[in-house]
Amino acid sequence: MIGLIQRVREASVTVSSEKISEIGHGILLLLGVERNDGAEQIEKLARKISQYRIFSDAEGKMNLNVEQVGGEILVVSQFTLVADTQKGNRPGFSRGASPQHGQQIYQAFVEELKSKGLKVSTGEFGADMQVALTNDGPVTFHFQV
Repeated sequence: MIGLIQRVREASVTVSSEKISEIGHGILLLLGVERNDGAEQIEKLARKISQYRIFSDAEGKMNLNVEQVGGEILVVSQFTLVADTQKGNRPGFSRGASPQHGQQIYQAFVEELKSKGLKVSTGEFGADMQVALTNDGPVTFHFQV
């Protein structure tokens, strides 16, 4: 499972010219699911994202997590994160989950974040989405579990 998080002032997802989701201050999480991902990866990444201190405290240091600042999380599925880009000029997706498995893991991951008391919004799994954001910082981190 691969997560790319960006600290944002705002973010939204549009599908077929209709805005389906938006958040204010918080985290935009692009999530790539690999074929062998399961409960262990879900729990580990959800814990990491929920506790990761990327928001500034009163002294300007990254000391606060998303819950401590009252932030939101927008989770967007992005299978291209699991692409093998080491050879040739075309990405390979053999590490990626099947659409069925990917959707199950994606939904379970979102529920795990919600179970931690976080405000979570989502994109639409498998859809052609347009994602808009205002990156705050910019601050971006990559996780692989």
